[in-house]
Amino acid sequence: MGLAWKEYDEKKQAEVMSFCDEYMAFLSEAKTERRFVKLAIEKAEAAGYRNIEEIIQKKESLHPQDKVYMNQMNKAVALMQIGDDPLEEGMNILGAHIDSPRLDLKQHPLYEEGDLAYFDTHYYGGVKKYQWVTIPLAIYGVVVLKNGQTIDVAIGDKEEDPVFVISDLLIHLASKQMNKKADQVVEGESLNVTIGSIPLADVKEEPVKAHILQILKTTYGFEEEDFISAELEVVPAGQARSCGLDRSLILAYGQDDKVCAYTSLQAMLEARHLKRTAACLLVDKEEVGSQGATGMQSQFFEDFVAEVLYALGKDSNLAVRRALIHSAMLSSDVCAAHDPNYADVSSPNENQPKFGYGLAFNKYTGARGKSGCNDANAEYIAQLRAVMEQGQVHWQTGELGKVDAGGGGTIAYILANYGMRVIDCGVPLHNMHAPHEISSKADVYEAYRGYKAFIEFMR
Repeated sequence: MGLAWKEYDEKKQAEVMSFCDEYMAFLSEAKTERRFVKLAIEKAEAAGYRNIEEIIQKKESLHPQDKVYMNQMNKAVALMQIGDDPLEEGMNILGAHIDSPRLDLKQHPLYEEGDLAYFDTHYYGGVKKYQWVTIPLAIYGVVVLKNGQTIDVAIGDKEEDPVFVISDLLIHLASKQMNKKADQVVEGESLNVTIGSIPLADVKEEPVKAHILQILKTTYGFEEEDFISAELEVVPAGQARSCGLDRSLILAYGQDDKVCAYTSLQAMLEARHLKRTAACLLVDKEEVGSQGATGMQSQFFEDFVAEVLYALGKDSNLAVRRALIHSAMLSSDVCAAHDPNYADVSSPNENQPKFGYGLAFNKYTGARGKSGCNDANAEYIAQLRAVMEQGQVHWQTGELGKVDAGGGGTIAYILANYGMRVIDCGVPLHNMHAPHEISSKADVYEAYRGYKAFIEFMR
């Protein structure tokens, strides 16, 4: 199908705009993986989902059309709606990641230098470090005290909040800096966040740091040693905004990959009576390799499937294996939209996704000879073509730029290890991994519609 905007009537265009308004509002509140999981669970429970832990503790049975979720350490979540068909016959799985490139505070972050207080950071994921200087920043996360109390931190996005910043060298003194390579203009150890400058009265050593510690204690209830058991993330301040005079685009932090996660979640929550079981995986750690207990390389989803099967009366490792190998998955992650400003790295001959043409399917990702890719099989792609046609979804194909221009990966290969059918797909972006990324509202809406069609029609 062609450019979606040309085929939308006035009513459909209003639906697109309304859906994306809701997406932008959610995105503005869900800048970190923890906040995304919290909001996703609230929406899931409102739609009738129950925590699998409650099912386990009460020794309850599950039945077709029951809805359950698994919360993995408050940083990943899996949802499942059980279909009428036996679970061993497979699932239709939507998978996306909810972590995004950012700056993390180190475990001993607070220090004073030159009568200024700073937070020391370590960048997370692939970033152009120079993009993070001089922009308003917010801080989100948790501080966990030794007694187990968890303190939620969210500073920088309310109108009355202060914001934070990483300083840059003024152009008048930057002659040496301007001659450096782009990856060296700002060094990782220079990404220090300015947080204060007023000294605490009657304190001789590090009085500004002492003042900051006093504010943290009186306002937020924790002390310097509590940073050791904290997870605090530095992200761009500000809300997701419509972009362009026609409001056709979205400018926001964290669309990689919360745009696919949100549209997958909405499609899942709106599913009606299902013949085939549907699942939605919203996972952490993709930007750093998917390792860890909350990343896709963890076995938490496999364990979730096993628990559901047990509650269905199918206590068998073989049943778990059959459920996984018979499944179909959309590994939903953003892709690079053609950017006329940088056309020299786009894949030629209509192989680069473009804004406004809908959900983009990528047969393979990887780099340098498809290294590290999943590479979906032709039979599965044919099935998906039929599903998208049945759902009247605008979609396109693409790849991540010219051969040898670069590359990247997703969670697709991890699920493919179970033997299931998997393909990469997602929403095209400009500015991927930058503090503010751009998407097309038409593509966001068509991704949501494509995921709904997949849940309903894939066999």
